[in-house]
Amino acid sequence: MQTNLVQWARDTNAGMEADAILRRCVHCGFCTATCPTYQVLGDERDSPRGRIYLIKQVLEGAEPTAATQQHLDRCLTCRNCETTCPSGVQYGHLVDIGRAIVDERVKRRWPDRLKRWLLRRGLVSPLFAPAMRLGQSVRGLLPPALRRKVPLRRDPGALPDPTRHARQVLLLTGCVQPAMMPSIDSATVRVLDAIGIGARMAPGAGCCGALSFHLDAQHDALAQMRANVDAWWPLLQDGEVEAIVINASGCGAMVKEYAHHLRHDPVYAARAAEITDRIKDIAELVAPHAAQLAPLLGAAPRTAFHPPCTLQHWQGLRPLSERLLGELGFTLEPFAQAHLCCGSAGAYSVLQPEISSSLRERKLAEIGRTGAQVIMSSNIGCIGHLQGGTEVPVRHWVEVVDERLAAGRPG
Repeated sequence: MQTNLVQWARDTNAGMEADAILRRCVHCGFCTATCPTYQVLGDERDSPRGRIYLIKQVLEGAEPTAATQQHLDRCLTCRNCETTCPSGVQYGHLVDIGRAIVDERVKRRWPDRLKRWLLRRGLVSPLFAPAMRLGQSVRGLLPPALRRKVPLRRDPGALPDPTRHARQVLLLTGCVQPAMMPSIDSATVRVLDAIGIGARMAPGAGCCGALSFHLDAQHDALAQMRANVDAWWPLLQDGEVEAIVINASGCGAMVKEYAHHLRHDPVYAARAAEITDRIKDIAELVAPHAAQLAPLLGAAPRTAFHPPCTLQHWQGLRPLSERLLGELGFTLEPFAQAHLCCGSAGAYSVLQPEISSSLRERKLAEIGRTGAQVIMSSNIGCIGHLQGGTEVPVRHWVEVVDERLAAGRPG
């Protein structure tokens, strides 16, 4: 694609990066075939190709409008288009740049600003956990729309002593997962314990930054990234831990991009690059031990596996994850449109509820045809979102493996 960026864009790192990405696009339109929002809305401006043109126009001097902002907001950032693109267009990085530039020039209406601020602050607040516990205690009394956002609380169970293992890893502390679904972290610790790995949290680490990054607060997100680097760096350098293991693919996708986001930071660039090389999805850590783990497990339920976009399109880990689950005795029921987003996408289900619900209904309709007894996934956002539309249990796969471990123990 030929470009002619205005001077202010050519003089910035973001503008130069955007220009390089734009020049790779050949207008082929393959991306429209796998874009969830284009499938639902049928508007070219709500496709990757259309948004690329909108961003290009702004970088070439066109004044962005509220409509420009809306079309960029509607993007789920699923990156399915990157998997489809034959030219290797890094659309995800481009839309990040486009959103930041447009948000600087188009002021949102105050209700929208307030909603985004509440999401960004509320979900990482110390008050979120007690508020979630209160909501779970009165869940049956909540209106249906709110009840779907409050998951049933499951007992996290007892934890083994992680210090008894020579191999040690860190778990991402996270923000909403420990409050909403603490059983995921507990199951992760027990499964890792079964293969001889101790897992613990790093003091001082927190939210990965994805929430702020996608809610008009990229500077705040960068600060969260630096805080995590500071928390992890000494433990990695001292050899106390071998890796940082992440069991939420949305967080994993963001943390694996720390090197990209901090590449211009003279203090953190090198550390972020080294840390990025030490990030492992839970499937990556368990996969080499599948043969050791499988004989310990009880019978597997009939299962459908929903691969989150952050697992399959951002990290390219869908094949490894599905192969691992097969080696652990699961028979995964195939279903159509497994490559498409379920509509969760972080805060998207709150900000774009109609599109989000439509995508969830399409996804669950396809999964429903499999007759699966349980739907497994690997990201808390997808799990909570899908569970809000079905009575079939939706679980993290590591929870189901943990339950099979318990069932497989003698007595």
